[in-house]
Amino acid sequence: DAYDKAEKIKGKPTVILAHTIKGKGVSFMEHQIGWHGIAPKKEEARKALDELKKSENKI
Repeated sequence: DAYDKAEKIKGKPTVILAHTIKGKGVSFMEHQIGWHGIAPKKEEARKALDELKKSENKI
């Protein structure tokens, strides 16, 4: 995979380009541009982490 290949490159800069989805896996953040660069409040963070933990178990 790209990360493993990049780790092996020594002595020169390396870049990995990725197509990402803002807020992926969090129902109220996914595809919501308003969350870009904004820290969630404590309760929002708790809810987001709960949702991410649930999706992690599916992997």
